[in-house]
Amino acid sequence: MATSREFLDTDLLRLVTAGSVDDGKSTLIGRLLYDTKQILVDQLEHIEDASRRRGHDYVDLALLTDGLRAEREQGITIDVAYRSFVTPRRRFQLADAPGHVQYTRNMVTGASTADVAVVLVDARKGVIEQTRRHSYIVGMLALPHVVYAVNKMDLVDFSEERFDEIARELAELGSQLGIEDATVIPLSALKGDNVVDRTDSMPWYAGPTLLEHLETIELDGDRNVQDRRFPVQWVIRPMADDHHDYRGYAGRVAGGVWHAGDEVVVLPSGLRSRVAAIDSAEGPLDEAIPRESVTILLEDDVDVSRGDLLADPETAPTVAREVTARVSWMSERPLEERARLLVKHTTRTVPARVDEIVSVVDIHTLEDRPSPGKMELNDLGVVRFRLADPLVVDPYVRNRGTGAFILIDESSNETVGAGMVVAAQP
Repeated sequence: MATSREFLDTDLLRLVTAGSVDDGKSTLIGRLLYDTKQILVDQLEHIEDASRRRGHDYVDLALLTDGLRAEREQGITIDVAYRSFVTPRRRFQLADAPGHVQYTRNMVTGASTADVAVVLVDARKGVIEQTRRHSYIVGMLALPHVVYAVNKMDLVDFSEERFDEIARELAELGSQLGIEDATVIPLSALKGDNVVDRTDSMPWYAGPTLLEHLETIELDGDRNVQDRRFPVQWVIRPMADDHHDYRGYAGRVAGGVWHAGDEVVVLPSGLRSRVAAIDSAEGPLDEAIPRESVTILLEDDVDVSRGDLLADPETAPTVAREVTARVSWMSERPLEERARLLVKHTTRTVPARVDEIVSVVDIHTLEDRPSPGKMELNDLGVVRFRLADPLVVDPYVRNRGTGAFILIDESSNETVGAGMVVAAQP
């Protein structure tokens, strides 16, 4: 029988929905909430009334996720709307990313912590530029699972031929981008076909509904349980007399399974020790697993501070002064070579300089092209950074927690970009 800790870690599925404008993302989320009976009576009455005021002869389930009055009036979704829902088989945390090209940064934000991406494709339009852009981001962020929801099948007469044509295009796209686990599901969010309940409208489709697929995705193999990684967020030294010898290091496990007796290297200093014990809010633990917030105690009184990283000495990450990364640029002010920024990585923030903008992605061909020397808003590309102080990093494909960082403008403290480590130089 699974422990409650194991249940909480493996039962929660984080997913992000994305797609082009008017592909029906908000309607799909509304349908999931409606058909799984997650909507309160007063919420339903409200959206029924709002639908009538808009002149609709149906309940506009998109109103469940369009959270701002301004975006409702304009008929668009302009931020990342987060929702949670529960079924008997799994808990879900869901992010709805906008479809407009100018909100690519929101897609990166929503997908950065997701286990699964649900990319909507309009059955009438097929694979378009935003499908390619969002697929590229999914591949760049190494999301372990992707679902292509071919929506609005009712508007193409539930055509098997049209679905097969789109599925072939998506298979080619996934192969080009190295997306390994991709599933394609035909559905109609507006009518509810193949979202939660099966439909008689597409007897040629023998696969699962969207919810059935999401409920059965295996997450156990997605975590890095081989390489122990623990960014130190806080040093705990209680002032009470009966705890004067206590010195613990609090944070969130970024990789590996931790036990008392494990050897530890403290990076970037290189000091060595062993794990003496592991504490949690509920009390002592026999082990700590990825994504779990715990306090680790060491056998030796070594110098450990916020921003340090505890790791397995046998599979230690790189203590880097130079990092090459895939970057999503999120600021209206272009990124230029020689620019100075702050890099926030796990619990450590260091000044950095842009040494070279190596390339920028041509979203039409999905190929890297030589950089013009700068990156514009929503550009995706490869950038080499020189760090003023060392960061302890892994390649992003090895560990999403220690391979990702955000870029901060020094003067405004605004987040202006996100990066995924490709390579690092000691």
